[in-house]
Amino acid sequence: MKKLSTGFSKAVPGCDGELWLPDNPRPPVVIMAHGFGAERSFGLPAFAERFVAAGIAVYLFDYRGFGASDGYPRQLVHPWRHLRDWRDALAHVRSLEQVDPDRIALWGSSYSGGHVTVTAARDQRVAAVVAQVPFVSGISTLAAQSPLDMMRLSWAGLRDLLRLVTFRAPYRIGLVGRPGEVAVMTTPECYDGYMALVPEQSRWENKTPALSGLLLPLYNPGSYAAGVRCPMLIVAGRNDSLIPISAVRKMAKKVAYCRLEEFDCNHFEPYQGSWFDRNIELQSAFLQRHLRVSGDSGA
Repeated sequence: MKKLSTGFSKAVPGCDGELWLPDNPRPPVVIMAHGFGAERSFGLPAFAERFVAAGIAVYLFDYRGFGASDGYPRQLVHPWRHLRDWRDALAHVRSLEQVDPDRIALWGSSYSGGHVTVTAARDQRVAAVVAQVPFVSGISTLAAQSPLDMMRLSWAGLRDLLRLVTFRAPYRIGLVGRPGEVAVMTTPECYDGYMALVPEQSRWENKTPALSGLLLPLYNPGSYAAGVRCPMLIVAGRNDSLIPISAVRKMAKKVAYCRLEEFDCNHFEPYQGSWFDRNIELQSAFLQRHLRVSGDSGA
């Protein structure tokens, strides 16, 4: 396996990315980015290693303002900026001579699971999509929060918005917290599940401009599902407290060719342990089949 640093700068500031290559020439490629407020090192390399072992190249990237990418304010979760980064990442990967531009899949988890839905609906050349515990709509996710949590989040967001329009530094809150804390994600599974994905040597901080929470209910990637024409695999958790399984099922029904797999797990369990083992086998087989990798075992 070979790794190449290859960022893209069509967006200003630019994004940092890394291309992982298997031994086979001109392989298909899957583009991957992280979930809400995370970095590409948070759980994604374990998936990437298995995809490369299956003969599929991987392009991992960080959104603007996250990880190794440029951009300010740091760690602002802005869905429409993220979507521009997905568009530019797709264009960049298509320009790379090391991979087959006609066999590209998109992989997203949680918030990026919503982004890959929108991106595939907008770009009919995408060959396949994997959406893991995908974000469907801000309204359905916020409905899982208590009214008091929503009030705290809204107040913090308005405070940050006021600082933005008066040209002051952002007002920051936690990306993830325990129930009762002021953070964007505070359901019982969130803090321990999220923090388990953060590498020990990471310099990431559990902070985001509170505007991230204010933008959340305005984003509805599930409304794009009917526009996805390529094969799509959705992996959902029946015990997910952030993404209601009912919302995922509703979205899956809109996709022309969709395989919905439901696990008896929460939002974070598909990244690790026995759920990861089951999950990665399913995803690898799906991608091998629909990206036409030689030696395909089917899905």
